[in-house]
Amino acid sequence: MLIAALGFAFAFVLIFLRVPIAIAMGVTGFIGFGYLVGWRQSATMLALITRDSTMAYAMVVIPLFILMGNLVAGTGVSREIYRAAQSFLGGRRGGLAFATVMASGGFASICGSSVATVVTMGKVAMPSMRHFGYGDGISTASIAAGATLGILIPPSVLLVIYGIITETHIGKLYAAGLVPGLIGVIGYLAAVRWVVMRRPSSAPAAVRAPWSERIDALSGIWAAVALFVMVIGGIYSGIFTATEAAGFGAFGAFVIALARRRLSLEQLYTILLDSARTSAILFALIIGAALFTEFLNYSGAHDALLSFVTESGFSPFTVILVICVIYILLGMLMESMSMILLTVPLFFPVVVGLGFDPVWFGILLVVLCELGLITPPIGVNLFVMRSVAPDVPIATIMRGVVPFISADLVRVLLIASFPAISLYLPSLLFN
Repeated sequence: MLIAALGFAFAFVLIFLRVPIAIAMGVTGFIGFGYLVGWRQSATMLALITRDSTMAYAMVVIPLFILMGNLVAGTGVSREIYRAAQSFLGGRRGGLAFATVMASGGFASICGSSVATVVTMGKVAMPSMRHFGYGDGISTASIAAGATLGILIPPSVLLVIYGIITETHIGKLYAAGLVPGLIGVIGYLAAVRWVVMRRPSSAPAAVRAPWSERIDALSGIWAAVALFVMVIGGIYSGIFTATEAAGFGAFGAFVIALARRRLSLEQLYTILLDSARTSAILFALIIGAALFTEFLNYSGAHDALLSFVTESGFSPFTVILVICVIYILLGMLMESMSMILLTVPLFFPVVVGLGFDPVWFGILLVVLCELGLITPPIGVNLFVMRSVAPDVPIATIMRGVVPFISADLVRVLLIASFPAISLYLPSLLFN
């Protein structure tokens, strides 16, 4: 435990010194494994993990889903998603905030990046909400919080990463995320409603759009919605594996981009380059996390932690609540990928050893990561939103997001208390 604790401390120091998370974990794992087992064995482990991580068939799902999201996002679908949501929801008090939450969540599920969603939807939604007299607090909070929904709604790259490093069925994770994702949407809409009830002046009523305009708005997003339904439906029905679905999705997104006639050669090059860069970063993270995991495995830290938990007399639910508190605190300081890659190797064996379902824990973990993205003082989405709207004080953004944090805390408690919320659909579809 002492060696593992020193390893965690060393990795955290490197991260807070702004060393890339992949390098911080990889260096810590290499040095720790070399100290415990031997430096020659550590070098061999590095070579084997690098080869296995880059050559594994299951890993193809990562670049393909990233490419699919970039192709769809690169054709201007974000503005059309917002227009469709605005036409249906914008006619009531607070309706534009409702539309922003829905559109941000929808776009985030397509592009796979919460940060990219804040940047994109901030540029699309913020001017419109200001035009109709919405307050900066509810406007920025709706964008920052709505963008977190996408990392749970399939195809979620974060769930893919969790599934790979824990060897959990990705299709079951996708199915398990649907109901908690829906609860998240309802909770955020309730948060908007709460703000509107307390301060009606922050969200004036807008003009209701006629049905002709609503139908016209839907025509711009039907192809992206159809692609999403076919990809996710193919996984749930058993027609596709997750990897095959990712390939189908990438090809379908390319066809949609060509059909919309908005894809120039220069734009295609940019999309491919960005997809390659993002994939390379994720693969580096996976390799670094694998090295760190091997170090923890040989240190015996998770066995010692499990023994401590089982002998302490704490109930399993109490242990889960403690883990939730740890993740909420970490979320105030770190981004979601770092949290998962650093802590899952330690906590996952303990959670499984206590008899909890790994699919359920994956969903709980991702929801906690969502919460971390908007939790002050260093919620990543808050500062990205600040960069998009530099004239809005960060204190205004933080105050505006408090109702959304409250909604997420309720969702965490529900998922932790009632695992069936996450596990019913996977048991129904994959039994």
